[in-house]
Parts: sequence; C-alpha cells; structure tokens
Amino acid sequence: MLYKGSCHCGKIAFEFKAELTGAVRCNCSICSRKGALLCAIPHEKLTILAWGDDLGTYTFGNHAMAHRFCRTCGIHPFAEDVREGAERSAYINLNCVADIDPSTLSIFDFDGRSA
Repeated sequence: MLYKGSCHCGKIAFEFKAELTGAVRCNCSICSRKGALLCAIPHEKLTILAWGDDLGTYTFGNHAMAHRFCRTCGIHPFAEDVREGAERSAYINLNCVADIDPSTLSIFDFDGRSA
C-alpha cells in the first residue's frame, strides 16, 4: 500500500510502499526521546517528495544512521541507513504518516540501547 507522510509544517514530505503489520518502538537514546514508532522498509521504497534546505541530518555513535528532521518545525519523520555495502533501509516514524493510527498496530519493543 502507498502511504504519505510529512513533518508538522509540511516542508518535508515523503511517500513509501509497505504492508504495515506492526510498529517498532526502539529504546535507544534518540528514538526514546523522539517517541517514534517506526516501520523499517527497503530504502528504495521511500520517495522524498519535498525537502529543500529544510531537511536536516543528525548522526551519532557509529554514524550508520542519518536521522532526518525538519529545520523549521523540528519533527523527525524518518531515518536512513547510510552504511556502505549494506542493503539500505529507511525507518519511517509512523506518527508522521497520514491515515495511520499507530495505536492500532502491534508494537515490537527493540532494545536499541544494547545494540
């Protein structure tokens, strides 16, 4: 199914194809602070529709993930795996996706603090 999402102000917009069966709640230091519920998809299934100069990037630790955020409203709509040589993934914050009620999805807790 095709889903569309954005940051709060709409300057960052995207769409992706996936069959949503649940969401991941990661307890790493950034995901827990953002309160994100995530859906992992192959990177090629993500299409960024609007970004301009508003798409910011934050990395930490081993810099394998590019956490994307809107420089205007501060919302973190997705993250991207930026490792070389690996099958890249995108991690969509389902709280930023239209027509999804994340509270209706089954939640898988991932121990990102220990990973």
